[in-house]
Amino acid sequence: MSITAINVRNQFRGTIKEIVEGPVVSEVDVQTAGGLIVTSVITTRSVKELHLTVGKEVVALVKSTEVSIATL
Repeated sequence: MSITAINVRNQFRGTIKEIVEGPVVSEVDVQTAGGLIVTSVITTRSVKELHLTVGKEVVALVKSTEVSIATL
């Protein structure tokens, strides 16, 4: 699966390995099938709104120095 609604070419499907929640921002580690770990720093509010949990399958969207997370 890939996300086609936005213009991001580098998309990595994977599973959330760890979430480190802070009061404002959180780190989300996504492990890809190839073993690569992609880390995204997003707002804690977004973690809650996307219902992100360890083990959830997601797509990491990488554009320049930004890594976004999309739920499947």
